[in-house]
Amino acid sequence: MLGAIIGDIVGSRFEFDEIPEAGFELFHEDDDFTDDTVCTIAIADAILNDRTYKESLLDWCRRYPNPKGGYGNMFYKWLQQDDPQPQSSFGNGSAMRVSPVGWLFDDYQTVLHEAEKTALVSHCHREGIKGAQCVATLIYWLRTCRLHKGDLKSAIKKNFDYDIPSLKDINRIGALGHFDATCQETVPAAIRCFLDAEDFESAIRNAVMARGDTDTKAAICGSIAEAMYDIPDELAEKAYSYLPHDMLEIVEQFYTRLTSDIKD
Repeated sequence: MLGAIIGDIVGSRFEFDEIPEAGFELFHEDDDFTDDTVCTIAIADAILNDRTYKESLLDWCRRYPNPKGGYGNMFYKWLQQDDPQPQSSFGNGSAMRVSPVGWLFDDYQTVLHEAEKTALVSHCHREGIKGAQCVATLIYWLRTCRLHKGDLKSAIKKNFDYDIPSLKDINRIGALGHFDATCQETVPAAIRCFLDAEDFESAIRNAVMARGDTDTKAAICGSIAEAMYDIPDELAEKAYSYLPHDMLEIVEQFYTRLTSDIKD
């Protein structure tokens, strides 16, 4: 989960304003958490504290109605309803918030089912569901060593029918000013940014340099990278400094739960 939060914060200033350059400063005074972090916290809270995904998303997003960059148009309309109902959306929001599922459930079929549930709350299009399931599954595979990094591309094609583009192609499209907002585009791109990385930090840098929806691409990439690479302590501590107290409580509860599960 922290991998998603770090990616979100680092990518936040590049989504609309600044163009990333090689060697860019990871954390900056213009960075902040966005809707990606708010929604990721909400999913973790739901699982940890036995809340429905809908209840938790509405609670957290209404607590933080104006995160950096705001909410996507369809999701914002969903939030404004008295009793929000699922929309036929395949926006990448379903994939950016799902990482806690890949960590907090230990059975493949349960991971698929819970990832679907997190998406269905607001994204009932098959592609929106698939994006969430793919990200959660990759985290589950990597953290449990069901699959190794070199086996992921073929497994992703077999299980989710995603073709993973080259980083060169992703960067070329990003440089043209294209903004990726769908699961079909952002999820494969984020996976490539992870596959071509050597450690956690390089994964985040790959995702940001790809431009487009930088905070979400980096959040998805970071969530996957955390399942394989250690997050440097200095990056974790810096990310914590951007989060309010109530979010930090959920983060602490999340990692306490993981530590307890490992000991058990």
